[in-house]
Amino acid sequence: MIITRSPLRISLGGGGTDLPSYYREHGGFLIAAAIDKYIYITVHRRFVDGFLLKYSHLEEVASIDEIKHPIIREALKLAGIQERNLEIASMADIPAGTGLGSSGSFTTALLKALHALRKNLVHPSELAEQACCIEMEKLREPIGKQDQYISAYGGITCFEFLPDGRVRASPRSASKILQEQHDKSTQSDEAMLENLHFVKELGRQSQRALEGNNLREFAHLMDVHWRRKKERSAIMSNEFVNDSYDVAMANGAVGGKLIGAGGGGFLMFYAEDKARLRDAMRERRLTEVRFRFEPEGTKILIQ
Repeated sequence: MIITRSPLRISLGGGGTDLPSYYREHGGFLIAAAIDKYIYITVHRRFVDGFLLKYSHLEEVASIDEIKHPIIREALKLAGIQERNLEIASMADIPAGTGLGSSGSFTTALLKALHALRKNLVHPSELAEQACCIEMEKLREPIGKQDQYISAYGGITCFEFLPDGRVRASPRSASKILQEQHDKSTQSDEAMLENLHFVKELGRQSQRALEGNNLREFAHLMDVHWRRKKERSAIMSNEFVNDSYDVAMANGAVGGKLIGAGGGGFLMFYAEDKARLRDAMRERRLTEVRFRFEPEGTKILIQ
């Protein structure tokens, strides 16, 4: 049996500039952090032929081409798997669709396990690019590259997305919305481009604030980032999210934002009065998820 895991992530600044529609013309920059919440993948050879797949659904098929789960199907093909008797299962600490980059984590964990099955060594950059190839090229998902890269690398890492598609990594210690952003960037929507230029600069300012241990300034930049982020799409937020954010800012939070593409998921705050913030959020029936930063990226736990 092979067991791998990939960390989920939070964006700390510059999110959205990792989409090809933006970085191919202007170059992108963001800073992201892996956290100690994970996607786990197990791969096991079965005694009988056929693929048994366990995720949110259950599949049992005779061939790779019959697999309905698109990422599993394409990952098996990309990794050149010859076996026809595999059981693959996934587990997650946090549900999908909550803005923590679960799809990218799933893909990197799965590829890492399949490479381990073939006894291949794979560098984090190669692992991330293969995951991007599956999601962005083969499946044509309107997403960026940050999820795959931060899950593969781990830690708190700055990524520079070059116009030619290359990614420079500098480690430190929701599709519908992304499709709208992609379309507007592709069409050179001036307001969208100005917004992303501004967000990219916020990412660089966030890097300087973190490296200078100026957490209050970082919190302020998160707040500015979130307000600008909402301007990208009318469905980026909703009344409940906005009200919850305002309550938090009035009860101990210095700055914060919604993690992920928007529309739902997790609110992240930097607070100087944590107890007051927790009480205010609890009154709104919001569940707190505590986390630590995860220094390691996608890794093999058992082989």
